[in-house]
Amino acid sequence: MKINIYYGGRGLIEDPTLYVISKLTEVLEEIRVQVTRYNLYEEKNTIAMLPKTLKEADGIILATTVEWMGIGGYMQQFLDACWLYADKSKLEKLYMMPVVTATTYGEREAMLVLTQAWEMLGGIPYSGLSAYVENHVDFETNKNYSNVIEKKAEAYYRVINQKRIMLPASNILLKQSILKGNSIVLTPQESEQLSMYVSDDAYVKKQKEDIEELTQLYKEMLSGGDIDNDKEFIRNLKENFHPIEDFSASYAIIFSDIKKTLVVDIQENRLKCYYGDKPDADVIAKTTREVMNKLVLGRITFQGAFMSGDLTAKGNFKTLRTFDQVFQFNIL
Repeated sequence: MKINIYYGGRGLIEDPTLYVISKLTEVLEEIRVQVTRYNLYEEKNTIAMLPKTLKEADGIILATTVEWMGIGGYMQQFLDACWLYADKSKLEKLYMMPVVTATTYGEREAMLVLTQAWEMLGGIPYSGLSAYVENHVDFETNKNYSNVIEKKAEAYYRVINQKRIMLPASNILLKQSILKGNSIVLTPQESEQLSMYVSDDAYVKKQKEDIEELTQLYKEMLSGGDIDNDKEFIRNLKENFHPIEDFSASYAIIFSDIKKTLVVDIQENRLKCYYGDKPDADVIAKTTREVMNKLVLGRITFQGAFMSGDLTAKGNFKTLRTFDQVFQFNIL
């Protein structure tokens, strides 16, 4: 027999839930049950993948601590992941015992939430353990409490071993009539693969970048824009040009993504902008078309882009800082 424990607390030494699940583990292992514990605070970046660990379990324990209100964020994320990615046919045969301790009010309400959630997932809930703990030392040294926990572990073992039937609850009707249409209909293999993608930060980041790139492309298509337009950004620069007396300078802004260079040549109150080459410019900057677009929309400044690393530059840095005085873009 195999039982998994999913702990949703923060792992604090004084957390009484840790004592309860340690006691449960001790008793279960004495009767030759394989117990595996998953600390959700350690698995927070891969919680979406944890539902696949349910497949080989005969029963599970959902353990959490009420420190303020409710079952806590980690446990909620795990239950959400079970709803989205778990093999529902497996959950129908899986027993669950809730364990909740509280250092404030609400341990019974939290246990009820876990029970209802498991019923809606289609699993089999079993009556669990809940306790209000004012002093964790007194709680952990109380032999009567220890006996209660040991008896509950033994009872849970018998329930799973004998595959006892539980009486039906009305939550199953809610799941069938209302929640059924809101779930993602996927095969177990598809659900597991999707959970892996969701947990992969690099994959998610790449998807977001692709979506942003496509969004920008469609915007350009709808507005009739063309990224190869030789007049791009030039109009913005001319409309927001504020000359400074006795100031002359030249900027060469290289766009690394479209392989073009925008030359900005200032001679006191005269401005000349064109796409070409100017290797002797006072400031040679390198950035992307996207960053330049944010600049002319007033969302960032030239110096701000340089300080954040979105833009690199070499040359006269006093001239670099003056760019934001000469070109004052209104926020759009």
